[in-house]
Amino acid sequence: MSRIYLDHNATTPLRAAARAAMLAAMDVVGNPSSVHAEGRAAKAIVERARAQISDALGAAGADIVFTSSATEAAALACAGRGFRGAAIEHDAVLSWIDPSLSVSSDGMVVPEEPHMSALQLANSETGVLQDVPDRLALSDLTQGFGKVPFGFDWLGCDMGLISAHKLGGPKGVGALVLKRGLDVAPRIIGGGQEMGRRSGTENVIGIAGFGAAAEATARDLAGGRWDEVAKLRNILENALEAASNTTIFVGKGSRRLPNTSCFATPGWKGETQVMRMDLAGFAISAGSACSSGKVKSSTVLEAMGLGGVAANAVRVSLGLETTEDDVMRFAEVWAQKLKKHEARAA
Repeated sequence: MSRIYLDHNATTPLRAAARAAMLAAMDVVGNPSSVHAEGRAAKAIVERARAQISDALGAAGADIVFTSSATEAAALACAGRGFRGAAIEHDAVLSWIDPSLSVSSDGMVVPEEPHMSALQLANSETGVLQDVPDRLALSDLTQGFGKVPFGFDWLGCDMGLISAHKLGGPKGVGALVLKRGLDVAPRIIGGGQEMGRRSGTENVIGIAGFGAAAEATARDLAGGRWDEVAKLRNILENALEAASNTTIFVGKGSRRLPNTSCFATPGWKGETQVMRMDLAGFAISAGSACSSGKVKSSTVLEAMGLGGVAANAVRVSLGLETTEDDVMRFAEVWAQKLKKHEARAA
């Protein structure tokens, strides 16, 4: 029986359009900083991708600064600025901010001083969507980009973080989105690339894939494909609820990403569930979406007041290729594993 991948918030399969763009870029020999014909050809690939991402993101009034990841973009945006935020932020942002903002039981955060605050658009673990205030300093857009409709220009934030591999692009390329006219001090110096904000020869191949993936994901969003994914997510949660009357679905009463279900079953460790389901052919996750293979109790759930079940939580995140048969097979196998766990614990 083939495996079923249900961990799209960690990383997504490479889109065909991204693969094709990357293969084509591999044959372009020039350095994008060179002024000869070969260099201009490479530069054209980078600028085309920048335009594709700008269009998909609704960021005509912004600059797209390519980086190696959203994590690097977070460092570029946050270093030395003294931003405040909440403990629900991804570690890439949390490492740079004062996590003193309070979190409600439904996962919502209201920054007191938006111009000095960081607030994610969507949480990678729970899928909960935030109300981004006007004049917000920084928003982590990585999970929301391509899954929910928004435009950077009207979102109200000065800076945003995005990552290619969260929307069908390659791993190892991200971007900092800056409201035009805003400047940041470079963290990597020596070359002056990316409008002087990030030195180092651009990853032309990865950037080509990023642009193609962004263009494709915008078409999917406009075509309503994520609405169908939301229906599958609801089918999954209904099936799991039927199998267990003790399982808690985190953020179910809030606006969420269409593909994300975070649930905790008291007495059954999330790490154990991940291993049991992996052996059965299903890829899911526990804890943060990007934690270098480490499984730890969720600081997000603890911040929401769910510390008692934080270690019991797992996340299932669906993709555009996920089918109803996939989610029903998962629910059936998960219910079987739960029964075995309960029998051993009795």
